[in-house]
Amino acid sequence: MSSVPIKLDGVSLGHRTPLFFIAGPCVIESEGHALKLAKYLAKTANELRIPLIFKASYDKANRTSVGSYRGPGLQRGLEVLARIKKETGLPVLTDVHEIAHVEPAAAVCDVIQIPAFLSRQTDLLLAAGRSGAAVNIKKGQFLSPWDIRHGVEKVASTGNHKIIVTERGSSFGYNNLVVDVRGLAVMREFGYPVVLDVTHSLQLPGGEGTRSGGQPQFIETLARAGVAAGVDGVFMEVHENPPRALSDGPNALVLRRFKPLAKTLRDLAAFVRKLR
Repeated sequence: MSSVPIKLDGVSLGHRTPLFFIAGPCVIESEGHALKLAKYLAKTANELRIPLIFKASYDKANRTSVGSYRGPGLQRGLEVLARIKKETGLPVLTDVHEIAHVEPAAAVCDVIQIPAFLSRQTDLLLAAGRSGAAVNIKKGQFLSPWDIRHGVEKVASTGNHKIIVTERGSSFGYNNLVVDVRGLAVMREFGYPVVLDVTHSLQLPGGEGTRSGGQPQFIETLARAGVAAGVDGVFMEVHENPPRALSDGPNALVLRRFKPLAKTLRDLAAFVRKLR
């Protein structure tokens, strides 16, 4: 089944459109830091002529440890994202963990993201659908690719068909994830754009005791595999200095590596689309 194209401000996602990217830091560390990354990504997207959505979280409510940094919170975080959208022209994405946050987040963001751990939460999915924003559903680490269809149908039941489905790895024993590339083909049959979240798929959940670890050395390999398999988009968290990142640093892509990798993936995707 062909994916349904989704139109955002200046960006088209899905069937017969160029490979798109979702990129940014895991969490808003500060207004200046987020804006600096966003401007770099906007410049890169313009130079490479790639569709790009900026992502950052105002609150990471599912950190491993109670003492981990979560973000600036809803109000301040949305102010930062609104400024980024205005100054860069990029569409913006953030995740929501509570129903009460959906409406204010949708008033600022082009895409509302449902975290993987919450991908079966019916009321949250319905609220996101009713918001009118595009909805990116991350497949839970505990779900098969065919089971995430139920989450998709919950959002679609609201009349909102601006739906993106994202693979972010499946639990493989303890503290490990694996991507089954067959699942990407399964999810494309739902009729919506499919994204591979490369950096979270290389996370080692809770692997460092009080925080998650990661295997960033495999980012390029996994990204190329996903694009070769025909995904519509690639999700990557980036940071100029991952060891100092306040969240998900161990699995983030070093910012300076984004441009050459994005160019490779852009060109690979163009070749793959000619084979369809």
